[in-house]
Amino acid sequence: MGSPISDMLAEIYLHYLEETYVKHCLENKEITYYKRYVDDILIIFDQNKIDEHTIHIFMSNVDKHLEFKIYTEENSVANYLDLSINRNASSMDLCIYRKPTYIDITIHFPSNHLYGHKLAAFNYYLNNVNNAHI
Repeated sequence: MGSPISDMLAEIYLHYLEETYVKHCLENKEITYYKRYVDDILIIFDQNKIDEHTIHIFMSNVDKHLEFKIYTEENSVANYLDLSINRNASSMDLCIYRKPTYIDITIHFPSNHLYGHKLAAFNYYLNNVNNAHI
């Protein structure tokens, strides 16, 4: 951490781990879906073939320096990043998920943030208004 190349080295290492360990699970259909965004991993699996405890043990034993935490779905809903994934009998619905700590405020204009960052929220709200279904 702290080095300008640390995120690139971490990405290379995680890609290596995926190719070495996760690819095998995907090919064997133990895991049906695997997606990673930075350090957040979404795994969808067939409960008839494998369970979350087995996956957790497998992933935790890949490298002793990596820590994996499992967040399982509750009432057929799983939250991943800013998505709420609702599992139905035949499909999955995606909704926006806001963490309980989310506060809907924007950067104050006189702050020292970059001008583009200040405009991002403003442009977001304008885009929502323009695309609203009336």
